[in-house]
Amino acid sequence: MSTTAPPTTTGTAACNRSAPAGLLTITQPPQTTIAFFKIAPSQPISFAWNFSYVLSTPASLTVSAICENGNTYPVGPTDGKIPGTATNVVTTRTVPLAQATYTLEIFDERGPGSARAPGLLQPNNALRFALYTPQSYTPIASGWQCTTCKSGALPTAHPAFFCICLTIFVMFASGFAILRNAAR
Repeated sequence: MSTTAPPTTTGTAACNRSAPAGLLTITQPPQTTIAFFKIAPSQPISFAWNFSYVLSTPASLTVSAICENGNTYPVGPTDGKIPGTATNVVTTRTVPLAQATYTLEIFDERGPGSARAPGLLQPNNALRFALYTPQSYTPIASGWQCTTCKSGALPTAHPAFFCICLTIFVMFASGFAILRNAAR
């Protein structure tokens, strides 16, 4: 874990009332997409972030993965609690996470629903990630079968292809009608 962070004071010291609330922005993986991670014992998952506008360093951070079914799992080596100056965490395999979609939640000692306050860290739950189990490789020669193909059925075209063909037909038919009327 990295222990560098921009805040200079510790605890919930009084901050300038006009200061913005402190932000935590997840940088690894980017919080603008859903990240996919393979479930494998040799591949730990790393999360990293940076702080902005935090004027009072949190005493600790809690990092949790909230499953789509509502279950919450701690993330990191110490049941999800890490120093308030940490800027990353690496998952451990002590809590087996299942193949599902999760929301990463990071908050300070004030809790996940803490009120916005000038200079104090605002909880972050903007990152969604999914875990998957890779399928084993099956060579085509060993009798691999397409599970989504319909055997013996006619191939189906995309609806856009049908629309394009219909548009071209209407253009030619209209052009033919205009030329026929102009020849009269």
